[in-house]
Amino acid sequence: MSEQNLFGNELHILNVGTPLFQKEIARQQVPCLHVDWKPAAGGDPVLIDALDRLLEDPEVDEANRIAAEKIKNAHPVLVDIDQAIRVIPGMTPKTILHAGPPIAYKDMCGPMRGAIMGALMYEGLAATAEEADALAASGEITFSPCHEHHAVGPMAGIISPSMPVHVVKNVTDGNCSYATVNEGLGKVLRFGANSPEVLDRLRYIQNEFMPVLKQVIALAGGVDLKNLTAQALNMGDECHNRNKAATALLIRDLLPYFLDDSIDQAAAKKALAFMRGNEHYFLNLSMPACKSMLEAAHGVPKSTVVTVMARNGVEFGIKVSGMPADMWFTGPAQMVEGLMFPGFDESDAAPDLGDSAITETTGIGGFAMAAAPSIVQFVGGSVSDALAYSTQMYDITTSENPSYSLPPLDFRGAATGIDVRKVLASGILPVINTGMAHKEAGVGQVGAGIVHPPVLCFEKAVAACADAYEKG
Repeated sequence: MSEQNLFGNELHILNVGTPLFQKEIARQQVPCLHVDWKPAAGGDPVLIDALDRLLEDPEVDEANRIAAEKIKNAHPVLVDIDQAIRVIPGMTPKTILHAGPPIAYKDMCGPMRGAIMGALMYEGLAATAEEADALAASGEITFSPCHEHHAVGPMAGIISPSMPVHVVKNVTDGNCSYATVNEGLGKVLRFGANSPEVLDRLRYIQNEFMPVLKQVIALAGGVDLKNLTAQALNMGDECHNRNKAATALLIRDLLPYFLDDSIDQAAAKKALAFMRGNEHYFLNLSMPACKSMLEAAHGVPKSTVVTVMARNGVEFGIKVSGMPADMWFTGPAQMVEGLMFPGFDESDAAPDLGDSAITETTGIGGFAMAAAPSIVQFVGGSVSDALAYSTQMYDITTSENPSYSLPPLDFRGAATGIDVRKVLASGILPVINTGMAHKEAGVGQVGAGIVHPPVLCFEKAVAACADAYEKG
């Protein structure tokens, strides 16, 4: 065919991996099939070599299969609620746990510093925010990631010694995980608020709510969180940013025990009102449930499955099953893209923050948005986007969890077991739906949206795993 004839006919354009070309072609209103291709590992020859070594090792594949099976076979149950210092390993009277990888107080973002000030006032260690700030900076307080103590916390993720925490036990393997009680929306500690109303709510949770719920859980013989999560996914929740169904199911299951003659009915009524008024209550059960499942999968030799994704507002960190439990692979926390609440814009938001990405690490949350199409009204995008996000996550995971089925995907099991090899080979990053905190302490939530980890986390992990597993 001559050049003249070629351009005289209708063009059929296939564009591979050059999005600027695709945009220009689209601007000229010419049909174009675009293939979003990128070279593996960003084209870095050192990383490609490390990736090839891991991909060619059959022991890694088997290790990942074992890790994924451990996640799927784990069975989280709510067994108790108690003060953190009584149940969380390593907690002391002057220990404060926080979200994300390790960070010094001076380097923390505004919401986390504000939440720590509130926690120190709540503990009676400081009378004012100024005193609390000085104490936190003095070196007298030990700061440590929640994840280093089998715990998780949303947003700032602050856990202080006196705070009540849910105790969730993986009855398959016997390990326990912990999370505080969700305070609700508005002015809350997890967004850095530390006003008297915030501290009064925390004291109510400790002094009145916890004793009632402790009795109720004992009477119920525990609450099967795996079963509740499975039901909620079939009722429009994804159990991260939408927990309406899960919270309703929880209240339904516990209601008969709240009405038991052994329970003070005035206190029970107040506790039920507190739970009913907070449709996100289940989030602080979903998170430790996921944590207990993933901890069961950590420590599988040569596995490249991710067992932690967490953010502190400065850095994003991941952990990998086959690497030491205290080893983090970090990169800069990203900005969340989504919908802003009225009166705020993107300049108001803090970088990505919180341990709640433990839900995505397990295969729910953003990975299960197909099950919760209404979530797009909160985080932005369309229903087709939600379906696409869930479908894409199968490309970077090891298995599917039949216990967590997604109805809009013909009840396909949720994508489970993020594989750092597949992330780097495909260029597809895990999707996380999350809230946005204001960059200044105490303002609260300013929006919600979608965020991805920095690819640097996975590059570091692949390089470290390739070196360690080859030597091993």
